[in-house]
Amino acid sequence: MSRQKGSKERNAVIDGPQNSKDRAGRIHIYEGDGKGKTTAAVGLAVRFAGTGKTALFAQFLKKNNSGELRILQEIREVELLLCSRNFGFTFQMTPEEKQEAAAYYTKYLHDVLEAAKSMASGETEAGDGKTPPGMLLVLDEILAAYNQNMVDRRELLDFLNRKPGNLEVVMTGRNPAPELSALADYITVMEKNKHPFDDGVPARRGVEW
Repeated sequence: MSRQKGSKERNAVIDGPQNSKDRAGRIHIYEGDGKGKTTAAVGLAVRFAGTGKTALFAQFLKKNNSGELRILQEIREVELLLCSRNFGFTFQMTPEEKQEAAAYYTKYLHDVLEAAKSMASGETEAGDGKTPPGMLLVLDEILAAYNQNMVDRRELLDFLNRKPGNLEVVMTGRNPAPELSALADYITVMEKNKHPFDDGVPARRGVEW
């Protein structure tokens, strides 16, 4: 995992399971077969950074060549935690390659979650659910990694149940598992009605990636 941006380190505040009405930081899921999941997550990260607070951005099962990464690197309040390896599409992997990829992404997720906890704001919350969150964590394509057993499911679930109360979390991908959906405060579905890909147009640089 490579850290692409410096950020102010803070003491972690690890809370127990919380009633969704009593915590500042909420959980988002952007899912569906339509375009816009990562786009929405990037937009929220930029908006959050625009308030002067830290956004931590991690991507699973992707190459580090998507257009948004270059501009996110330029934003002081955004820290990119990028994979240093790429294993390609899971359906093209041999069993041995899948095992290797799962071991890598499991450690990557662990490192990302530990970084989020160590960076989370230590400010006291009002406890009324209206206090703005102190930090944003984006886990782009974590739903695919979760569904394909490329990460430790229990570690992710434990983190979401016991995350710092003022940490906002965004997860993207398709077909969220029921246990993840149950933890979400926002679920937004991107539905594809039309897409140039259906007419044979390949993904376009700057639009799809």
